Amino acid sequence: MRDADPDLFVAVAHACLLGESPFWHPRERALYWCDIPGHRLQRFEPAGGALAHWDFDTDVASCAPQLDGRLLLAMRDGLWRFDPASGERRLAAKPPYDPAKERFNDGKCDPQGRFWVGTIYEPRDAAAATLHCLTREGLKRKAGGVTVANGLAWSPDGATMYWTDTKAHTIYAFDFEPHAGELSRQRVFAQFAPRAEGQPLDDYGGRPDGAAVDTEGCYWVAMFEGQRVLRLSPAGEVLREVLLPVRCATMPCFGGDDLKTLYITTAREKRPAAELAAQALAGCVLGLRVDVPGLPVNVVHV
Repeated sequence: MRDADPDLFVAVAHACLLGESPFWHPRERALYWCDIPGHRLQRFEPAGGALAHWDFDTDVASCAPQLDGRLLLAMRDGLWRFDPASGERRLAAKPPYDPAKERFNDGKCDPQGRFWVGTIYEPRDAAAATLHCLTREGLKRKAGGVTVANGLAWSPDGATMYWTDTKAHTIYAFDFEPHAGELSRQRVFAQFAPRAEGQPLDDYGGRPDGAAVDTEGCYWVAMFEGQRVLRLSPAGEVLREVLLPVRCATMPCFGGDDLKTLYITTAREKRPAAELAAQALAGCVLGLRVDVPGLPVNVVHV
């Protein structure tokens, strides 16, 4: 086992079951993220160390800030507009799937203010997951043919959208038409070797999960079960590997006033007891200072 990057630090010591979908709220100077199976939304203020949370009765998969100060939550039972101050939740869109077999997963807002969200097909025996976009006209299906939708991000110029099928170990890129939010020219951006039968986890590089893009157009991706985060060039080449002290990174995001702190959510759900005993930080949020700032979070306008 290689040593973790010495510059990593523990940003939030509280452990989630499955931390996901972090974003930095610039106005609040706070980090938000989800604990999907924990049915919880988390908020952390680095300046004072305050940690808050909101509990729900179903999975909370992803979240994004709205223009009006509320949050948009992608949950198993639909898309919801949520006011953290009052706890009020209002349905924005019903789920376009059978919640017994599928749920929303990774979701992010595009530069034009529309919210995009993929699903996960939980039987994992077919590429039946889909990608949807919330517009002023409602929820529209935009793509499909994957099993576990992840990795949503946009290039700095907004002309390229990234989307991942974690189960297929593949990150896709699309040409992105900003006015109507149309996708074209789907191609493989990066692909990784799947884990062979009987292959030790220490020899497995992981599969691509959540991601974020920096101002140079490089794509930072969490490699679930690979114990690392990669920085890929706009051409898909590995420029940097950040080794972690935990097996399962789920998603990075950029935060802090200068957007040079890389926050990394991680998971501990269903991990072997021996692994958890050796990796006490599993489920915590890790941090790393980087030289190139990230892109600010996009805000929901619809």
